[in-house]
Amino acid sequence: MPIARPAASVALEGIELRVLHLPLVSPFTTSFGTETVREVIVVRALTADGEGWGEIVTSAAPLYSSEYTHGAWDVAQRFLVPALLDERMLSPERVGEVLEPVVGHRMVKAGLELAVLDAALRAEGRPLGEYLGAVRDRVPSGVSVGIQSSPAALVETVGGYLDEGYVRIKIKIKPGRDVAETAAVRDAFGTIPLQVDANSAYTLADIDTLAELDRFDLLLIEQPLQEDDIVDHATLARQLTTPICLDESIVSAKAARDALALNATSIINIKAGRVGGYLEAVRIHDLCLAAGVPVWCGGMLETGIGRAANAALAALPGFTLPGDVSASSRFYPRDIVTEPAVLESGHVRVPTGAGLGVEIDPLALEEFTVERVLLRR
Repeated sequence: MPIARPAASVALEGIELRVLHLPLVSPFTTSFGTETVREVIVVRALTADGEGWGEIVTSAAPLYSSEYTHGAWDVAQRFLVPALLDERMLSPERVGEVLEPVVGHRMVKAGLELAVLDAALRAEGRPLGEYLGAVRDRVPSGVSVGIQSSPAALVETVGGYLDEGYVRIKIKIKPGRDVAETAAVRDAFGTIPLQVDANSAYTLADIDTLAELDRFDLLLIEQPLQEDDIVDHATLARQLTTPICLDESIVSAKAARDALALNATSIINIKAGRVGGYLEAVRIHDLCLAAGVPVWCGGMLETGIGRAANAALAALPGFTLPGDVSASSRFYPRDIVTEPAVLESGHVRVPTGAGLGVEIDPLALEEFTVERVLLRR
């Protein structure tokens, strides 16, 4: 189900980039490190008819992916933003085409595309959810729980999120911090929807450990092996009963198609930043919907900008599993939008205003900005 009606073109006059440092509510630990402050780039597209906002979801260090904040900062200014500003009129659907000659840097491209898309839809008075093809006005909210100091601490943390109303729990795992943690959560909370995320921390040499997870009746095990180990994921999938879900491996619709053809995955996590933008995310959704493959919307500790966009994406019909579109307060004591996402009966509402449907809090934006540049035509 491709985009039913393209967005109008905009006359792009400039693009502002800001590096933000947002303190997290608590440290967030995964197999590749711990974050206490979220470093992120916010994009503002300036057009003849107004402005639009986007978010580049890179981290400070190239640990989750090869992209990182200051690399994104450099490539955006040197190559990607100038390419967009060379266009007299620009439609959101053409952003990917204009930026395609630059190899990789999908997270930067996604943030730039979102800013242009937001500007175009705001000018039309059209919500992002309507544009993408959303069929729901709210989406079920799961929560991603980082590695804790002990299984007992993990159980306590998970219990708090269940009390808040989250409908699915995802726990991060890594070698040595996997079976005991999963057992503790399953024993404490019974049949709750539970999944684990390895963030590429294992190899096929760990197959006995991964097979132990089969006894916990998990929804899925996410990205157990390295992102380029598609064939090994297919091998692993044949030896586990728990469904394999791919995350880091899925960088495009082609990558999704190849992984499905090799039976390397039976569920896909779609992150718009990782795949180069929300339009490519919709293409992956459409591919999986046609193939009967469930998808869910992953998270990258987004601010209210990306969180609003993710809620709109997760409202498409193929998103049949709860995703990581949690309340803003899960990560941030203070967000940069005036109405942060909140949890209502285990769900997050899809914004209905024009474009992203959220407004920027200018005071918060200034408070968290550590670097700023404005590029004009």
